[in-house]
Formats: sequence, structure tokens, C-alpha cells
Amino acid sequence: MSIKNDLWISQMAQQHRMIEPFEPKLISQNSHGEKIISYGTSSYGYDVRCAPEFKLFTNINSAIVDPKNFDPQSFVDVNADVCIIPPNSFALARTVEYFRIPRDVLTICLGKSTYARCGIIVNVTPLEPEWEGHVTLEFSNTTTLPAKIYAHEGVAQMLFLQSDQACATSYKDRGGKYQGQTGVTLPKT
Repeated sequence: MSIKNDLWISQMAQQHRMIEPFEPKLISQNSHGEKIISYGTSSYGYDVRCAPEFKLFTNINSAIVDPKNFDPQSFVDVNADVCIIPPNSFALARTVEYFRIPRDVLTICLGKSTYARCGIIVNVTPLEPEWEGHVTLEFSNTTTLPAKIYAHEGVAQMLFLQSDQACATSYKDRGGKYQGQTGVTLPKT
């Protein structure tokens, strides 16, 4: 396996629609010239943006968090350019970008250092070969203070690992339960 660079990412995005919408360079200012948390193609990855759709975890209903029987009432929907996560809580969001992962590629997501240095952890499971959809992002606020997440700005970096041969069984072949997801997707069994 080899990690792929900016030229490979640009080529795959343009030829195979691997990332849509795609930004070929790293953007660190908005249209008004204000500094933002960067997004777009970096040296060896792609920095994704967060869409303005959040599901903010709440314990108002005193539900038990059960991955096999998840109660959607455990979340409050927030549609805004900013999401404030309470102390020691979390929120789900999704990427602006829609991904189509090639059959010979595994994609790993890591949080950006700007958020990590504030005690905000971004968690995403690997994007398997031939998975496609909007990526559901989980933001954990590990601090004792409220934490702010910005929509339309960079939140995490995708790293693409390409094998010298395609996998025998892809996520699409298995009929994976999160295939083609759009919007913020809750746990499924």
C-alpha cells in the first residue's frame, strides 16, 4: 500500500468523481478574505468541510445509548453555521463532500490539529473500497467547557491508501448498510 499525494487525489477527483465538490488547492480564507480553518487538497490528503447539519446529543430523555437499538430522540437537530457542543458531549455532522472510493483504495480520516488542540476530537471509521456517500462525522467535546464547530470550514483530513491490487470483496459487494448515505446518518444494525 502507498499513501497518495495531491496529484493523484486531483486526478482521481477529476476523472472518477471521487470527491464532489472538489477543491484542487488548500483554501484558508473565505470569500470576504477572513481566515478560516482550511479545506481542500493538501500534500498527502484532502481536508473535508462540515455541512451545516448537526445532530446534537442530549440526555433530556434519559435514554440508554445502545448501538443495536439507538433512540433517535437522543439528538436535537441543529441547522446552523455553528454548532455549540456542551461539555463532555458530542454531535454528529456530515461532510459537504460526497465520496466515491475506488476498489483498490482504503481511506482513513483524522481530525485537524486546530480542533484537537481545543479538546475536540473528530472520529470517523475508515472509508472502505467502493463505499460512497457523505461521511458522517462525530465530534466529541472532551473539555468541561462548551465547544464550537464551524460549518463550511475544514474539520478533518482524509488520507488515501492505494493497494497494488483490488480487494476481493468491496463494501459495495457486501451491500454495506451505510452505502450511498446522504445527510447525517445514525447507527444501524
